[in-house]
Amino acid sequence: MIIIGIDPGLAKVGFGVIKKIDNTNGKSLVMDYGCIITDPKLPTGDRLKKIHNELDKLIKKYKPNVMAVESLYFFKNLKTVMPVSQAKGVILLTAAERKIPVLEFTPLQMKMAITGYGKAEKKQVQKMIKLLLGLEERSKDKNRREDDATDALGIAICGTIRTKLI
Repeated sequence: MIIIGIDPGLAKVGFGVIKKIDNTNGKSLVMDYGCIITDPKLPTGDRLKKIHNELDKLIKKYKPNVMAVESLYFFKNLKTVMPVSQAKGVILLTAAERKIPVLEFTPLQMKMAITGYGKAEKKQVQKMIKLLLGLEERSKDKNRREDDATDALGIAICGTIRTKLI
């Protein structure tokens, strides 16, 4: 089973694609991860269109069985709520167009699944994700170094747990 994890945003959408391999005692293989980055100089509609098009390309390439998305439940900065909500709407629409079931997880649920502690520090969560998936500490590719990409992998891991793959 292939799961694509998504960390929504308007400036950056983190994505992580993992495949559960049955003969590896619950291990998952990272197929791809990175960020869809939009140009802040473009109108919002064009940025949302880019998110849709790039996500659609990822779906066509990897053919995920499930999409796991970070849910928006709390924001410190009210200015970011609307753009991130718009991006999430486009992400959900893209999944619906491709008939991919969507699972949603809060950051707290993701932290619990990865570290066993819902208030774990971001660095601790990232370190555990890299450990669980056998990733190198730092990639030279800027798009793969982004926190959003690592968070998306964490959300994808939550999807493997929810779908009883681990």
